[in-house]
Amino acid sequence: MTAASTNSERVSKQVLTKQQTAIINSNGDLRINAVAGSGKTTTIIEYAASRPGNARILYLAFNKSVKLEAARKFAEYGLNNVKVETAHSLAYKHIVFKHNYKIKAKGYTNSEICQVLGIKGNGEKHAEFVVANHIAKFVSYFCNSDKAKVQDLNYLDTIIDDNAKAFVDSYYTFIQDGTRLFLAKMDRGEAEITHDFYLKKFQLSNPILPYDYILFDEAQDASAAMLDVFKKQKATKIIVGDTHQQIYGWRHAVNSLDKADFNTLHLSTSFRFTQDIANLATDILSWKNHLFECSPVAITGRGAAKKELVKATIARTNLGLLLNAIDFITDNNKVKHIYFEGNISSYTYADDGTSLYDVLSLHNGNRDRIRDELVSTMKDLEELEEYVEKTEDHQLATMIEIVREYGNEIHGILKSLKELQTTDENRSKAEMIFSTVHRAKGMEYDVVHLVNDFLTESKLKELKEKQKNDKTGAFDPARLNEEINLLYVAVTRTKNKLHIPETLLPKDFPVSPYIIKVKTRETGFDYNSYFTEKAKSKSTPVKKKTVVTGSREKTYPTVFNKREVNKDVNKAWTEELDEELKRHYDNGTSISKIAAHLGRTKGAVISRLKKLNHYWDE
Repeated sequence: MTAASTNSERVSKQVLTKQQTAIINSNGDLRINAVAGSGKTTTIIEYAASRPGNARILYLAFNKSVKLEAARKFAEYGLNNVKVETAHSLAYKHIVFKHNYKIKAKGYTNSEICQVLGIKGNGEKHAEFVVANHIAKFVSYFCNSDKAKVQDLNYLDTIIDDNAKAFVDSYYTFIQDGTRLFLAKMDRGEAEITHDFYLKKFQLSNPILPYDYILFDEAQDASAAMLDVFKKQKATKIIVGDTHQQIYGWRHAVNSLDKADFNTLHLSTSFRFTQDIANLATDILSWKNHLFECSPVAITGRGAAKKELVKATIARTNLGLLLNAIDFITDNNKVKHIYFEGNISSYTYADDGTSLYDVLSLHNGNRDRIRDELVSTMKDLEELEEYVEKTEDHQLATMIEIVREYGNEIHGILKSLKELQTTDENRSKAEMIFSTVHRAKGMEYDVVHLVNDFLTESKLKELKEKQKNDKTGAFDPARLNEEINLLYVAVTRTKNKLHIPETLLPKDFPVSPYIIKVKTRETGFDYNSYFTEKAKSKSTPVKKKTVVTGSREKTYPTVFNKREVNKDVNKAWTEELDEELKRHYDNGTSISKIAAHLGRTKGAVISRLKKLNHYWDE
């Protein structure tokens, strides 16, 4: 019996939908648009199994974890003719060994870029670090593009914030030249290369891959560089993904499904969730009609999961997630186990290595404790905020907000979070799993709780209305489209129940046993303002900054979206307030509600309870 006939027998034993069968029986290049939970991986495996046993097949996975899981599944099917790679692992084998490059595994910090390129200050506050930050981003932009030269791109197209755009405009030639020099130094081996660099060099080498079939999965989040490699191959090409799950535009991903002019087939039945969730997902995707004319999406939900064992909290932002996790353990003192997708350290350290503790030390004036070179050059937190405005560094913005909310209680709170964090092996014991929507991509949970930091339809309408008179760039259809995708991805992670803030529900959407509406919790932080980065608080004065560009001088308004602080926050504690505080705490009132009631930060409430020897953690 041949390998091909054995594979055919496997296919015949599967219970497949008509859509899956049509894909498996197709010929030629194909584009598959698959909704969340639609059996995409099963379909791809069955497609591969139905090809001749001697066919050379390449499966391109989105990341390493998907690669390992896919390799296991293909091996279980006995499909030894399928090679599983990620775009980076494929490029690594073709480029790194050949040129004997050394890799900078964690990437470059801003100070390291300054050292490599010899960038010095020019008198403008922290200009060298801001320039280095933009050079790093420009390098990433180029390496993920399909362009042959840096000059073929306009880096300003990637900048949203007016203040950051003004800075880049002032130093554009210097930033562009620095980008080209940095790439040249990596190419010559004078500087360690980044992961993005060898992928770009792989694309520019115009490789010919020795395969008969190439299956490109999660294509909606592929880089233009990898798409260029894929499209140039002579193999039969299958590109798979979900147009509405594109959520990596900030990494310069392109929606490759829209850019591949192949015959299109669909997988529109989800086996993960019920029709209630399918209807909600469909309604959320219809918000895109506020941005552009959008064809209706049909999703059929056939999931029937009844378990409620694995519970997850999913947030749009690191800040939203970390604040929610802190609230969870401070408001529920009997919690024994929690789990963070990606580990908690990834939420307290920025990509360039800056620590939350460095920002706290700056806030406290403990300069000798600051390890990060960039933060150590800042005079105070306000100066760090100015840097954030010029760079759009959202990770640092997150850290600043957490420091303002919790102050010195951060040490004890993070210690508690880390003590409760369970290992990967004991993940099933976690009473709650915490994840941003990006880290939850490809995951599924029995019950999902959404944090109220996603884009709402009312905010979307507000931005569209403002667009008529506001030309600042707040209404960016591509970016807002991705924000809708983020909520869609988050909603479709559940197999059973979804707890969703009422502000995120489409108007008049019916609740059900599977969709639980949660009253919007009052917080001191405007999540939607944080998302848009354009909201101007009435209590926050608009500062003016002057930027000199050649012979021109422009004044730009700038707002750092600071929390509006209650006037009572700095009032002295009295015996009466102490008694009220203890009474609320003893009655089981959450720290969050106590803080809101007393007009204090949550860190201040915890600190006062500790001083009164009245906190459960003592």
